[in-house]
Amino acid sequence: MELKKTYQWALVVPTSMGIRLSPIAQGQPVHKSDALMMQATSAETNVASIPACLGLPVKVLTTFVKGSPIARFIRDSLGSRHLAYEGKEVEQGGPWGYRHQINIADNGFGVRGPRVWNDRSGEVGQTLSVKDFDLDRLFDREGVQILHLSGLIGALSSETGRFCLELARAARKYGTKIAFDLNYRASFWKGREQELHSIFIEIASLADILVGNEEDFQLCFGIKGPEAGGEALAGKIDSFKELICNVGRTFPNVSVFATTLREVVSANNHLWGAIMREGDRWHIVEPRPINVLDRIGGGDGFVGGLLYGILKGWEPEKWIQFGWATGALATTFLTDYGQPADEDQVWSIWNGNARVLR
Repeated sequence: MELKKTYQWALVVPTSMGIRLSPIAQGQPVHKSDALMMQATSAETNVASIPACLGLPVKVLTTFVKGSPIARFIRDSLGSRHLAYEGKEVEQGGPWGYRHQINIADNGFGVRGPRVWNDRSGEVGQTLSVKDFDLDRLFDREGVQILHLSGLIGALSSETGRFCLELARAARKYGTKIAFDLNYRASFWKGREQELHSIFIEIASLADILVGNEEDFQLCFGIKGPEAGGEALAGKIDSFKELICNVGRTFPNVSVFATTLREVVSANNHLWGAIMREGDRWHIVEPRPINVLDRIGGGDGFVGGLLYGILKGWEPEKWIQFGWATGALATTFLTDYGQPADEDQVWSIWNGNARVLR
């Protein structure tokens, strides 16, 4: 995949930042915990953290509540993760006005699966708008290799849907590659199916890289594919291939399709694999067992590693291998984003080498 040669930013991600609260006592459920750890979070910065930690220039487009200590906490966290950011400050508007989203989650343990509770009322990220950013400066004068869009932001509000669409149009105008992770959420789509279907179809038609699981492709685009559950994961790979081929016929401009494969044996033991079609070539990582500390963010970690491989200009076979390993890496962190120490650490995960390094 040929990428723009002159650029300031390897990756740009629009996002709505918030905080995640999870029990300090690992494995305990939220309702039985009296001490919680707070982290700055968003699915899109989970993706961005992988290339940023490995030294690539990454920028976050977001918005903040003016004067909020949570906004300050988020800014400090982004800086510590080597993520540049740009965003308008919005007045809170009183106690019942805007705030940053809250994600409350536990890890689960053994036979008890994790639970996630999202509290997004009054979320400041709903106000994201292209009028708050200079797109000509960003994509033309500065230059961006890849714009990564998420369906979570595209579906957050009517304003953010238009925001993502205008970003995609500007990226296409200036020759920036577009990655689109569908991230379907039924609660976001309820009562807005026609509006969001139209937006997602246009963004996908502009995209170069399309990521999603079987439900994402079917529910966002209405394209028939395999049923969730049922036969063992490894036996469904041909069905996944068929689905991706169907999606490819609908979006002929997309050159890379990717999806993760996950089978949950227990909260701490998963089978983890991936499928990628690059052009007409298939690259498959058969599901392999991984130990899981916290599953949240594993899919985002996969996308971050996949995009890193593309940005580095590696052979396509390495894109999916590195993505598989960074996704597995993310599940070993208490945060919902992975922070690889270096490329060698990621390749050791891929090679199954967990020996101590001195």
